[in-house]
Amino acid sequence: MLDIAFSDATVPQASAIAILATSGAAPTGIFATVNTTLDGALARAAKAARFDFEAAKTCVVLAPGAGYDRVVLVGLGDAADVDATVAEKAGVAAARALAAGGTTGVIVADAVTPELAAHAALGAVLGAYRFDSYRTEPRKGEPERLTALDVATTDPAAARTVWTSLGAVARGVCLCRDLVSEPANKLRPPEFEQRILALRDLGVTVEVLDRAAMEELGFGALLGVAQGSDAPPRTVIMRWNGGAEGEAPVAFVGKGVTFDSGGISIKPAAGMDEMKTDMAGAAAVVGTMAALAGRKAKVNAVGVVGLVENMLSGNAQRPGDVVRTAAGQTVEVLNTDAEGRLVLADVLWYTQDRFSPRLMVDLATLTGAIVVGLGHERAGLFSNSDELAANLSGTGEATGEKLWRMPLDAAYLERLRSDIADLKNIGGRPGGSITAAKFLECFVNDVPWAHLDIAGVAFTTKATSHAPKGATGFGVRLLDRMVGTYYEG
Repeated sequence: MLDIAFSDATVPQASAIAILATSGAAPTGIFATVNTTLDGALARAAKAARFDFEAAKTCVVLAPGAGYDRVVLVGLGDAADVDATVAEKAGVAAARALAAGGTTGVIVADAVTPELAAHAALGAVLGAYRFDSYRTEPRKGEPERLTALDVATTDPAAARTVWTSLGAVARGVCLCRDLVSEPANKLRPPEFEQRILALRDLGVTVEVLDRAAMEELGFGALLGVAQGSDAPPRTVIMRWNGGAEGEAPVAFVGKGVTFDSGGISIKPAAGMDEMKTDMAGAAAVVGTMAALAGRKAKVNAVGVVGLVENMLSGNAQRPGDVVRTAAGQTVEVLNTDAEGRLVLADVLWYTQDRFSPRLMVDLATLTGAIVVGLGHERAGLFSNSDELAANLSGTGEATGEKLWRMPLDAAYLERLRSDIADLKNIGGRPGGSITAAKFLECFVNDVPWAHLDIAGVAFTTKATSHAPKGATGFGVRLLDRMVGTYYEG
């Protein structure tokens, strides 16, 4: 992760700097000082480029003199409109522009409060992220990887205080992105388990259920998905006890299919490589638990992830098989590519039964239908609680990890009735994301619950305002902020 430091707002002694500035005013502060040192070169460059300091837009001035190789002007828009989101997007833009000229740089953030300077640093970390663990040499023409960034602010101590929490969230997001980006041959369930065990260094209690333990608990649905692979399945439980003793925890549940071939109902070859990301829900839960522990959140939290591979073999689950879930309900498996809901059925039931949480949110790359419905802009939100749904939706708007609530009418359940078992795992193409969520609801009792179908937002094929091409880390900022806003003591 990009290394962040905060320093006093003085004229930076660095070859590459990015200056955050609002629109509609003459240069002030360090911007004015540097501009004067350069005989007005920055103001002239902005005028020549018709740069009006629109939020998150940049103007790059190369070799202007006085020891500067690169000065980047970064717009904040109107001063009255600058908030955390604007500051973060400006940080993203600054980091990307600075990376084009080297591995280090300075962001001059004296135009905003120390708190917003810390948010600019958060944006810089998220924007500078790159997963290149398996590259043996740099790609020709690609910008260097930014490794260290100093943020000049009017009160470095205050900015550092804010960064204590934001930095923990940034690390959680980067951890989530790393996990989703890993190739499936490197992150099979046992290796995923080892990555999660590392959270113990943050004070997270980690417990692992192996195949024998899950058999004893009656996890017939999860184990049915796993039976075609030679990689042993795992259910991993993470606990952060930062709240009052005995207080009911918030619970997060993640689908962790480390590779989804579709099983006997095999997927088409085109795009199957992307199925290494079918564990993005579990990665988001791991990242969230890391964020909560990293900032020492005053809340009790539980994260539970079901880790399996969905593969083909002589022992693979067949269409038409019937499995018995931990809840005791039976399911006719008509399509082995509708496996995520089977994994979650057992894990959701186990989580509510063992921990009696105050709320439960699951995240899963569950259906292609949600991508058809919402594209890549929002995740689908399904919930049995108006209050929880409102809290999630509002937080999504604030963090940019946006949601759209979908229906859960009782009528959709009728399409999941099986002729030979209690349920079948598919309900046909119409309303496919809804019937999938309705299936999950069958394994939730009275606990306030929400299901986030993140199939369209967990991975992006082009860079966005907060994420480079690839894994987005969707869900970590959303859940951490929701907990901090509504449920943290």
